[in-house]
Amino acid sequence: MSENYISVKTSLGEYLIKVDPEVRYTENDEWVKISGNIALIGVTDYAQKKLREVINVELPEVGRYVRKGESIAIIESVKAVSDVYAPLSGKVLEVNNELSIHPELINKDPYSSGWIVKIELTKPEEIQSLLTPEGYANKIKSSEQ
Repeated sequence: MSENYISVKTSLGEYLIKVDPEVRYTENDEWVKISGNIALIGVTDYAQKKLREVINVELPEVGRYVRKGESIAIIESVKAVSDVYAPLSGKVLEVNNELSIHPELINKDPYSSGWIVKIELTKPEEIQSLLTPEGYANKIKSSEQ
């Protein structure tokens, strides 16, 4: 099955937004793939293009409890240092240790091999606050006008 994307073109560039019934987005440019009570989290294509070349990723500690909106990782690029915020509350189950060796995976494949953290949800009702792919596309368009 091929993956579907929405292409958003703005004056600053073109960005891909993954369309998947299990994927939602945040105002801070994170994506979240929900599978039962587990959330896989990464940064969007839009975020990685704004950061440009990613050179380092500081990952959270496995077992740590995080609250929605709390910084859970730090991405360093040649352009800037940026926090990644927890889109949902939960316990960190797993981190993508491959990013310690190959941080560029965030640039090459932000929606798959560039994932950052997996958490077990403690407040699944928070999912309702996340954006749909279409809502996120509108957020990008309005922020770049």
